[in-house]
Amino acid sequence: MRLKVLRATLAAAFVAASCAAQAASPPAQPSEGPGGVGDRKVTIVKRALGRPSAPTYAFYAAGSAPEAGRPVAVFLHGWGAVNPQSYGAWIDHLARQGWLVLFPRFQEVNRTKPSDAPAVAEALVKAAFTEIAGDQEAKPDTGRVAMIGHLAGAPLAMDLAASAAKEGSPVPKLIFAATPGGIASGPKSRGIPLDGLDRIAPETLIVAMVGDKDARAADLASRRLLREASAVPSERKLFVRALSDDHGFPALTATLAAPAGLDTAFDAGAIKMPPEPKDAPKPPPFRWSAEMALTGEQQTLVSQINIARADALDYLGFWKTFDLAAAAAFSGADAVSLKGNPRLADMERWSDGWPVKRLAVEVPKPTKAPAVANGAEVGRH
Repeated sequence: MRLKVLRATLAAAFVAASCAAQAASPPAQPSEGPGGVGDRKVTIVKRALGRPSAPTYAFYAAGSAPEAGRPVAVFLHGWGAVNPQSYGAWIDHLARQGWLVLFPRFQEVNRTKPSDAPAVAEALVKAAFTEIAGDQEAKPDTGRVAMIGHLAGAPLAMDLAASAAKEGSPVPKLIFAATPGGIASGPKSRGIPLDGLDRIAPETLIVAMVGDKDARAADLASRRLLREASAVPSERKLFVRALSDDHGFPALTATLAAPAGLDTAFDAGAIKMPPEPKDAPKPPPFRWSAEMALTGEQQTLVSQINIARADALDYLGFWKTFDLAAAAAFSGADAVSLKGNPRLADMERWSDGWPVKRLAVEVPKPTKAPAVANGAEVGRH
């Protein structure tokens, strides 16, 4: 009896392996252009700015910067995913495409409250721009700044964009919110607080992009971010959804962790830290609170982020969408023209010629102003 079961199990495994071997493979990464590999020969500079206790990691191609400088991508990580290697594949893509990537570590795991994160991130980004301003190899072009936020990093990106002008930091032309989450529902609730998103500059282009797995929370967060950036007209906002596709092997699964992609070449532990300044102020006494700890759900998500591998959803989905959005934002184009670009939604084809499910793209409808009667909101009467 046991022998029959063993034979059946082996036969099933053989059939599964044979089917996988015969299954269509997903499209390869383009060699160039939006979502493409970029310059394969270039060496990526990896350095730390600031202090060891509060660093911002900087990544860019070695050698002289273009005369105009490098466009800057401020990359804001998900809650708990503080090591840039978790996003190393995307960072590598950006650096090889000519970007200067700034990755502020705005969180000490189990020591930072979400409510404190906006102020911490704001200080780190401002200090990083100040420190690197005169560097002729990094050479940031502060007129071409984009912010990428994943999960809790998405509301942070919105907060930083809202306060940039007031704080004297470069104002981003593009905010790219990838699977947003971690937003506080109220003043006393756990999460990233949203502060004055109506101050985001009207000329900003905002793209919120989610996947179709575990989608409800990210959908609601995206709609809220787009809605609360009320000074930005609807024609400068875009909502994009990546669709899972199991036509071939490996399947493409658009989860909350999909924007991550491990590359150990970007491990923070291998990046030399600057010395701690002798005159650095002593931090205040540490006082622990429950909201500093990662919840079980957050721990699971961080684990998924830390092992995620880049696939077609990355280079043809998130990366390509960001690349096209940045080109539109820096040229002054709006979301309507971006949506009309035939390259945006196209996800190319499986190896057997079957098309990969296209991105779903929409320009959100304008938010209607509340009806008024005798100068007051109707609902109050």
